[in-house]
Amino acid sequence: MTANANNSHNSLLNVLKSTYRTLLFPLISIIVAMFVAVLFVVWGRGVGFFEGTSLLFKAIWNGSFGSKDSLIETFVYVTPLLFTGLANAVAFKTGLFNIGVEGQFTIGVLITAILGLISGLPAIVHIPLIIVGGILAGAIWGGIPGYLKAKVGTNEVVNTIMMNFIAMYLSNYIVMGPLNKPGVASTPEIRPSAMLWRFLGENNRLNTGLFIGLLLIALVYILFWKTTIGYEIRAVGLNPYAAEYGGISIKKNMILAMVISGGIAGLGGAIYVSGIQHNAMELTGFIGYGFDGIAVALLAKSHPVGVLFASILFGALNSSAISLQLVNIPKQIVFLIQAIIIIFVAADYIYKWIGEKRKKEAMING
Repeated sequence: MTANANNSHNSLLNVLKSTYRTLLFPLISIIVAMFVAVLFVVWGRGVGFFEGTSLLFKAIWNGSFGSKDSLIETFVYVTPLLFTGLANAVAFKTGLFNIGVEGQFTIGVLITAILGLISGLPAIVHIPLIIVGGILAGAIWGGIPGYLKAKVGTNEVVNTIMMNFIAMYLSNYIVMGPLNKPGVASTPEIRPSAMLWRFLGENNRLNTGLFIGLLLIALVYILFWKTTIGYEIRAVGLNPYAAEYGGISIKKNMILAMVISGGIAGLGGAIYVSGIQHNAMELTGFIGYGFDGIAVALLAKSHPVGVLFASILFGALNSSAISLQLVNIPKQIVFLIQAIIIIFVAADYIYKWIGEKRKKEAMING
């Protein structure tokens, strides 16, 4: 009985230590980023430190959570980040860097805009159709570089970057060509039967896509820690050689992870069109949610629950841009905060990589 109690106690302590180590660096990165942002506000506005702190935090709070409308817009920003953050997290767990989430999201947007124009379908058929279409489009777009990585050994970073540009220009060709709405740089609005329900009224863009994102967080968590597939994905990411020695196929799991990652990103694009934008627009640059998803996944340490909180943080920062400008703080301060967070989190990964490399060298030499 005493031995069991001690084992339970030790197990709890190990979990707490692991959680503490996981959360420490992201929390430090957020604190340092906010501190640096305050210094820029103090320097730019010529005010004291405490006044600058008050100005910055009040502006961020008012612009993101200070009113019903700002709260709604914050979660409008959060919704796509849930999908792109999860998409990147799945790839990271396999040791892959899927820069192509942006392109997979864009393809999801395009396919949804096309399928959403089909007339005569009831909502009970139309909405599942566009969701499945977005998932399949993103999965194919992610699976191509995954297959090339596994079978040919090409670098997934280079391939996915190229796929991003292909997705953007393909989207522009269709948006400004066959599906162009005359006089507007976009497709026509999708049919009402393809639109997700905006549960706080038509004037607000918050929609049931948020709940789909929350459900997906739970599903990805179950995938990672409750299924054989998730175990194999994590094993390949932690140590591919040990995983292969244990009978796990590295190539299969690389392709599978990229397909799942792309499918989640494509679903995010479908939710974006169906719930928020209602059409596909000509792109003069990337939409950006895929790249923001990289930062979300890094800050979350590729944990699904962490993706939720990181998405809320980045969504709140993006939503507060107008509020910051109203108090004469440039909205670029948001990008500064995000950049510093990414730098610190990336430094943590580098620190761990150096530590593991030294351990391996010590084992070889010792």
